Amino acid sequence: MGADAGWLKEYLREIPDFPRPGVSFKDITPLLGDVGAFRFAVDTIAEHFASTKVDKVFGVEARGFIIAAPIAYRLDAGFVPVRKAGKLPWEIEQQEYELEYGTDALEVHRDAVGAGQSVLIVDDVLATGGTAAATVRLVERLGGTVAGLGFIVELAFLSGRSQLKGYDLLSLITYD
Repeated sequence: MGADAGWLKEYLREIPDFPRPGVSFKDITPLLGDVGAFRFAVDTIAEHFASTKVDKVFGVEARGFIIAAPIAYRLDAGFVPVRKAGKLPWEIEQQEYELEYGTDALEVHRDAVGAGQSVLIVDDVLATGGTAAATVRLVERLGGTVAGLGFIVELAFLSGRSQLKGYDLLSLITYD
């Protein structure tokens, strides 16, 4: 990665028992609100993938949008929102997945990526890997190639990385 991102932990807020009892939510909004921390996070992820061909950056709802859009701009790539079910107005491709606290589904427009296009997937947190793995499946089902995955936070104790073997994966902050 090059740059040490450990200092970004100062800009995370931990919220116990959210969204349900027993879950400790890592809130990145303080990081987003600090220009230096936000710039560092965006620039570090973009620089990691700068030598990789990236046609599209997929940002996973909702905080992933905030990080992915400026990364797409930096990489001279298009931005694609990956939405929760029922949010997109046109023909969609859907993938169900499991969370650490339930199940959900993600959707993208069917024309979001063309055959052979290279996609960087960006989200705020890698937890169990269900959301990221579902997004990988969507990209590949539509004919795209996953160039890599970038996250602000990784909750390594939930082993999400194990679902993403074989992909270039960058996490700025890791909680063991």
